[in-house]
Amino acid sequence: MEVLEAIKTRRSIRRQKPDPVDDETLQKVLEAARWAPSWANTQCWHFIVVRDSSIKSELANSLHTIKRDGDISDNPAAKALLQAPVVIAVCAELGRSGCRRDGTPSTDKGDWYMFDTALAMQNLVLAAHALGLGTVIIGAFDDKKAAEILEVPEGYCVVAMTPLGFPEREGKVTPRKELTEIVSYDKYGHQ
Repeated sequence: MEVLEAIKTRRSIRRQKPDPVDDETLQKVLEAARWAPSWANTQCWHFIVVRDSSIKSELANSLHTIKRDGDISDNPAAKALLQAPVVIAVCAELGRSGCRRDGTPSTDKGDWYMFDTALAMQNLVLAAHALGLGTVIIGAFDDKKAAEILEVPEGYCVVAMTPLGFPEREGKVTPRKELTEIVSYDKYGHQ
């Protein structure tokens, strides 16, 4: 699949078939993430591939919208984490990207890890789509709880997760703003 087609046709998929994702396909997806650009080539990311159903269940229970009694019946993201054959968590090494050697930020934007991991995640989801897989980026979870579940070391954080599997159905096409609404020339608001 050509890259512009992948960008335009990728959708958030919250329902995957239980069919396993083979190791070769998984490696292609991870390889695409590995080649994402990053601040000064720091590559601050680390990916955790989860296939264990009990760990996926714990991650589903780390979502912010889960009720106190653990009921996930009305949470599509939690269902997706449980249903997908694979979940990938992207973690970031803190104080590395966008930072000086002493760990202080180089810009007023702070640590650049969110930007770098987003670039890697975008590569990952586009490659997955091109290979016939479905994903949805999940960010509304208790990152400390997820880090504990995944045994993420100090100095790293869990940034996002995505279920990965073969889509149960096609994703819904959502409208996009026209370029005239989101693009200016030379100065903000200049058409």
